[in-house]
Amino acid sequence: MNRLRVRHITGFRYTSPVAASYNEARMLPITTDGQFVLHASIDIQPASSHHEYMDYWGSRVSAFEALSGHHELSLTSTSLVEVSHRRHDHEAIGWVDLAAEVERLVETVEHLEQSERTTPPAELAELAVAIAETSAGPCDAARRICIAIGEQLDYVSGITGVNSTAAEAWVERKGVCQDFAHLALGALRSIGIPARYVSGYLHPDPEPIVGVTQEGESHAWVEWFCGVWCGFDPTNGIDIGDRHVLVGRGRDYGDVPPLKGVYSGGTASEMFVRVDITREA
Repeated sequence: MNRLRVRHITGFRYTSPVAASYNEARMLPITTDGQFVLHASIDIQPASSHHEYMDYWGSRVSAFEALSGHHELSLTSTSLVEVSHRRHDHEAIGWVDLAAEVERLVETVEHLEQSERTTPPAELAELAVAIAETSAGPCDAARRICIAIGEQLDYVSGITGVNSTAAEAWVERKGVCQDFAHLALGALRSIGIPARYVSGYLHPDPEPIVGVTQEGESHAWVEWFCGVWCGFDPTNGIDIGDRHVLVGRGRDYGDVPPLKGVYSGGTASEMFVRVDITREA
């Protein structure tokens, strides 16, 4: 078990004053399987009226509005989370039973539909079918598909953006964690395996030292359903463990962006982001 402190700073700088802005932030982790939130808070500047709620997908949302003129909008979230190793020895079900479960459960049906971001190119869909045909079952197929995607892509920042699609990343064979996740979602859903997008943080050191702060970043991975929900990090080719801090789940990135909103007045904006992660115990 790791006790991780996460400090996430993000926001926008504007070239001229903004009259008002209306925003939502999804930057605070939730207590769920494998993790327990000891503390989580968010500071918003300029000081704004805000309220929190849980959205439809179970993510913790801070909704706020800044109604005074400002050149910069800045958010700092601070969280302390105990993260445990997750189980990965679940008893899997077969393809026929999976199809029956998908029709019975709302949470699985909703994560079987493709979105514009996740729709896989034909080549990837064919690869998923080929892997499924030689796999022991849905769970084995899902894991092998995620590993194959990780082997096909290089992690390169700046090639894609938050609005990029799985198909675009596949053409380039380059992308960031968001792209790896969207490709995995599309491939899994194409063969009937429900899958959901997960946003959060990953401690960058496989063997983190207590008390040492390291620069990290927002991260994304996937969970698929094969009788139970199983998590996997296709970017790094690893199971979800005690270095992963979960913030939110959804159908794709569009359901769980760390910060989104609209503003009036002002001109172009520049986004800034910094994430620091410390193992406390």
